[in-house]
Amino acid sequence: MRARVKGPLTIEFSEEPLSAHGGLELFGRFLRTEGWLDRIREVFTDRRFDSDYGSFRMTLVVVGLLLLGGERLAHLEQLRLDPVFHRFTSLARLPSERTFSRWLKDISEGYRDQLRVLLRDVAFATWARGALHRVTIDVDGTVIRTGESVDGAERGFHAHHPKDRSYYPLTAQLAQTGQILDVQNRSGRVHDSEGSVDMLSELIEDARSRAPGAPIEVRLDGAFCQKAVLDVLEASGVEYAMKIPMWEWLGILNRVRRRKTWTRIDDRRSAFSTDLRIEKWKRTVRVVVYRKRISGKPAKSFQLNLFQPDDGYFEYSMVVTNKTESERAVWHFMAGRGGHEKTLGELKQNVAFATVATNDWDANSTWQLLSALTHNLVRDFQVKAGLAAPRKNTRKRTARFVFQSTRTLRFTLLAIPGRICRPGGRQELRLVATNPARRKIRRIEQQLAA
Repeated sequence: MRARVKGPLTIEFSEEPLSAHGGLELFGRFLRTEGWLDRIREVFTDRRFDSDYGSFRMTLVVVGLLLLGGERLAHLEQLRLDPVFHRFTSLARLPSERTFSRWLKDISEGYRDQLRVLLRDVAFATWARGALHRVTIDVDGTVIRTGESVDGAERGFHAHHPKDRSYYPLTAQLAQTGQILDVQNRSGRVHDSEGSVDMLSELIEDARSRAPGAPIEVRLDGAFCQKAVLDVLEASGVEYAMKIPMWEWLGILNRVRRRKTWTRIDDRRSAFSTDLRIEKWKRTVRVVVYRKRISGKPAKSFQLNLFQPDDGYFEYSMVVTNKTESERAVWHFMAGRGGHEKTLGELKQNVAFATVATNDWDANSTWQLLSALTHNLVRDFQVKAGLAAPRKNTRKRTARFVFQSTRTLRFTLLAIPGRICRPGGRQELRLVATNPARRKIRRIEQQLAA
């Protein structure tokens, strides 16, 4: 059980074709068998010979780099001698950092639109693979801090770093799979809802064509509560729920003060529903008012001055919705928005979504889309390979599978040492793996071949 170590090992260098990422071969096999390599080729069909490397292979370089934990263009240098990575990208020699950067800067908006379509292709393929029956779309923005000289970045509304320049990309996800449906890069100084009307219209129409007959739901936070957004949601005929600020001009405060009976949600929360006429928007909507009991006196100006009953203090929130379900069901549905925050955390922490790759707008916008594409492919791979356990549906409409993070997948599957050999002239990948890892790899091979 114990080994004797008498001194440091002597370090020598070798040119042997060794790989630290033997598990990448399984992911490459998945891309080939499921047709995703062909779809990536289609995106860049008329750019196939735009450089010595080609946009198809350069895209695989980005996906492979992000899969293996690279966060900067310079990190590609660490993979220059990895034979499995060369096989994954179909390249005998990897591009330099400068070549990589120039390629990213050369991707125009038209190609990014095609990448957005590819994002939805992967997401709805996973949705169909899981035999799901409902489509829930979450839309939200997230802040990415940049340097001072980055193109298109401006000082925005970052709560902790208000003086830093930033991007504020708008993202949409398919809640049932936790995959990204769209990413639109924006300057850090735009309003949260900037571009959301066009995005929602396109996503709803696209979801209807991809999942005919499936119920479609949309949920948004209070930053998107505007007449134009509400008009799109009502006209589309989808079910929606959206936080609505307690503006004084809505006239809801008097109803709250007069309210005597509240429907119990849980030990701390209660609610009531009311039909509210919004004259400014020429519309009557259902509004659900929630209150939550808090301990202690609220902070000064924490919320509008409502009332302070003798038995404690409350926080208030409101949701505008066309759902006919109970107040409790609407509460749980809105609580499911937290799944989008987890997806954004996964993107930023594990596939370098928050990395500002260059100082160019086009390059950084393309990087965000390729990061989201890598995330979507990882999720689809887990469902296909049987690594994602099914989960029961709940009122929160969160992910229907228990997914592993990309970091976990990287450690347990991708980062397996291996060597490409040629016994009898036939290429063979020999992996050094534990018995549990060997059984896992064999199961994945069977799933991919099915």
